[in-house]
Amino acid sequence: MVLELYNTLTRKKEVFKPIHKDYVGIYSCGPTVYNYAHIGNLRTYIFNDLLKRSLIFLGYKVKHVMNITDVDDKTIKASQKNHEKLNDFTRKYEKIFFNDLNELNIIKPDYVLRATENVQDMIKMIQKLLDKGYAYKASDGIYFSISKDKNYGKLANLKKIKDNKERIKNDEYDKENPQDFALWKFYAKEDGDVFWEAPFGKGRPGWHIECSVMSTKVLGDSFDIHTGATDLIFPHHTNEIAQSQAATGKNFVNYWIHTGFLNMKEGKMSKSVGNILYLENLIEKGYNAMEYKYMTLNTHYRMPLNFSIENLDASKNAYQRLKNIISEIKNDKKVNDKYLKEFTEAIEDDFDMPRALSILWNLIRDENANGKIETIKKMDEVFGLKFLEKEEIKIPSEVKKLVDERERARKEKNWKKSDELRDKIKKLGFIVEDNENRSKLVKI
Repeated sequence: MVLELYNTLTRKKEVFKPIHKDYVGIYSCGPTVYNYAHIGNLRTYIFNDLLKRSLIFLGYKVKHVMNITDVDDKTIKASQKNHEKLNDFTRKYEKIFFNDLNELNIIKPDYVLRATENVQDMIKMIQKLLDKGYAYKASDGIYFSISKDKNYGKLANLKKIKDNKERIKNDEYDKENPQDFALWKFYAKEDGDVFWEAPFGKGRPGWHIECSVMSTKVLGDSFDIHTGATDLIFPHHTNEIAQSQAATGKNFVNYWIHTGFLNMKEGKMSKSVGNILYLENLIEKGYNAMEYKYMTLNTHYRMPLNFSIENLDASKNAYQRLKNIISEIKNDKKVNDKYLKEFTEAIEDDFDMPRALSILWNLIRDENANGKIETIKKMDEVFGLKFLEKEEIKIPSEVKKLVDERERARKEKNWKKSDELRDKIKKLGFIVEDNENRSKLVKI
């Protein structure tokens, strides 16, 4: 079998054929660092990691690039609201983001580029677009003329674009509303001290130009794979394609891969809606990052993932059971070729992680199978779920508070309250074992 992946651009599975013999070039849209990344955002970064791990598992070398959007409408407004310099403000959230990736055992991309450190290259690309007639100067900035691009909107399956000069300055806008978009925004008073000098006027870059420049800077004018969440298909990725291909005259990306939304009961998880959870919130509730990661792998990356505490509880129980079973298997130093072949076929079929997990479970349940531990090790090179690592137990602050409160109740001989607190602690995934001198906390 060969690797097949679903290409958003063609809306079908395609056999993967890399441009270069010695590596696969991947660009992933990174975070806009004005707030925490919520668990819906993190689902996309988990998939980016699975993609990279899968390619390495299949024998490819990978050159993985990710950007940090540290200057745009959102970062400027948020930093001003917090009375912080843009650089100080964004670095803080960048650090939090990478801490979350570390918790999720996500391999850091080979290249991480900040927008603010690549503005001069953005100015050069914008100037090139002006010189070639794809961009024009307006009163408030430099805009890309979408009517000059005959294929504009193919990725998003948009209808034929009319020749008009409607413009939109905002970085994000409604679907099915194609308009000329800002490449460069001329300085306005509300930007404060955030600006750069350019031949066409003092100002700052638009969001879309940032990714075109940072991806091609490392990977060249044409590269293999571009990833991102489904909501980036339009306008962001659509605009990336238009400006990149206009600037270089070459095909921008061969394969576009997009992850589905994470949905709550009330709909898509989104900062604008306000129905968000952060990884820190899950940890505070007694879950760990691997349990959430395991949950995401049970749904194919292109499909919507329905999140609920009940679903997370089920994943937590399954993950911990899996780890417990694995911890009791003796290592015979062999590899099970049959199960490893099935696992590889699942990976090669558009990164089918739910099927890959079921193959892992089949291996574990097969009483006649040998080579379990070494095969699980190889599978976990893709999953990154730390199946063979002893878990470092982190006690949530909520549990610590309840334990302290219970100790006070015990000293006061308030046994009723002590029992009630013990039950609360148990619901959060811990058991308190008492003896004469002290209490011991055990994770369920």
